[in-house]
Amino acid sequence: MKIAFISSEVEPYAKTGGLADVAGSLPIALEKLDCEVKIFMPKYFQIDENKYGLHYRWDIGEMLIRVAGHTRSVHLHQATLPNSNVQVNFIDCPHYYHRGHIYTNDPDEDERFILLCKGVIETLQRMKWVPDVIHCNDWQTGLFPLFVKDKYSGDRMFDDTAFLFTMHNIGYQGRFSKDTMFKAELKGDYFYPGSSVELEGTVCFMKAGILFSEIISTVSKTYAHEILTPEYGAGMNNVLLTRKNDLYGIINGVDYSVWNPEDDKLIPFRYSNHYLTGKLKNKKFLLEHANLPFDENVPLIGIVSRMVTQKGFDIFADALGNLVDLPAQWAILGSGEDRFEDLILSMAHHLPGKVFAYIGYNNELAHLIETASDMFLMPSKYEPCGLNQIYSLKYGTVPIVRKTGGLADTVQDWHEYLSYGKETGTGFSFNDYSSYALYTTVERALRTFYDKETWKKIQRNGMAKDYSWDNSAKEYVVLYKKAIDKRR
Repeated sequence: MKIAFISSEVEPYAKTGGLADVAGSLPIALEKLDCEVKIFMPKYFQIDENKYGLHYRWDIGEMLIRVAGHTRSVHLHQATLPNSNVQVNFIDCPHYYHRGHIYTNDPDEDERFILLCKGVIETLQRMKWVPDVIHCNDWQTGLFPLFVKDKYSGDRMFDDTAFLFTMHNIGYQGRFSKDTMFKAELKGDYFYPGSSVELEGTVCFMKAGILFSEIISTVSKTYAHEILTPEYGAGMNNVLLTRKNDLYGIINGVDYSVWNPEDDKLIPFRYSNHYLTGKLKNKKFLLEHANLPFDENVPLIGIVSRMVTQKGFDIFADALGNLVDLPAQWAILGSGEDRFEDLILSMAHHLPGKVFAYIGYNNELAHLIETASDMFLMPSKYEPCGLNQIYSLKYGTVPIVRKTGGLADTVQDWHEYLSYGKETGTGFSFNDYSSYALYTTVERALRTFYDKETWKKIQRNGMAKDYSWDNSAKEYVVLYKKAIDKRR
């Protein structure tokens, strides 16, 4: 099966979030399932050509692509995704991609991804490579299926090519003014109330991706159900309801070559579910370096997160007065809204023996907090998939989560499952989005922590879980086949 995988960001070349991790890992897992995968992404100014071995495709040469009434010069560079044979194709247009950031608030942000879509189509035509499926990701690629089925319909090359459109976060929809219709050279028929690309008076890239793809997906089964409701649908729920029979959820996999306590190169002591002593040593190591007192009977609660309302920091702030009275220590890493950053720094200042805080990004520290913590808190308002709770499971760090999206799909509440007569729980969860529910669940986890036999059982249950890309990739292959059957 031939798969063209289109993404605005791909690890290790360009990353702002989980999409890059997916785009850098899923194609490798698909390759192991005998798929031929080619990745397509913009060639941002920040990408180091020498480091990643990019080379220019002279045989493709210059592509002249019109956007917003101007003809832009576009070129193709290629590389191979590290640790694989997956080809990565970089659409090179300095006018649009030589910016200070991957995403911008510039007036031509729509043009940047109109060009990406057209550039990939033109590249495929010149390569004479016909995919069975084109896998589009997020709003930046939303116009792609519409372009193929409308503007490029005269080229019969894609007659049998099917589309899968994956939404990694429904909150980011790519909405622009009506002028975008001119910039994209789309027929006016597509823009009227309730039509293919119109949403609340805007041109919506994501809506086009939803309506013109054979199959649509998102990054967890629970989130796939949630986004059909007004509470979670961000104004897109009525559009999604028209396609609910073609909507699926597949949990993101994780790269266990990077996130695994048995061979993690960023932690001082390695361990497994059969030998947990190393975890306690890592806790002592982190606390000593954070100038916090070490006591194996005082639980350490970790947080690695964007400090924003979506991640539950508003209810965390409301519960803080009660949380800091609990017999626990805190290790917190992240950045985000000023009010939450200030709150966390204030915690560390006023409670120097209980709280360690680091504002910013630090990958090594993220690994250390995952391995050293006894518990990991993720009280998200909504969470399409989430990865830190999955990392936590593998590290024997018991997650405390709100029961939403991917958190609900990957963390099984110990006491809930115990009430069914099953000792298979892997963490603690709560339903209500409230400071009270958050606090009482943390308190419940702390009480359980002191029952050492039960706690080790919960840890080992989590460490035995397998959320590798190998499993998720097989589910994507099933969706690809559904899309092909639907197209033909």
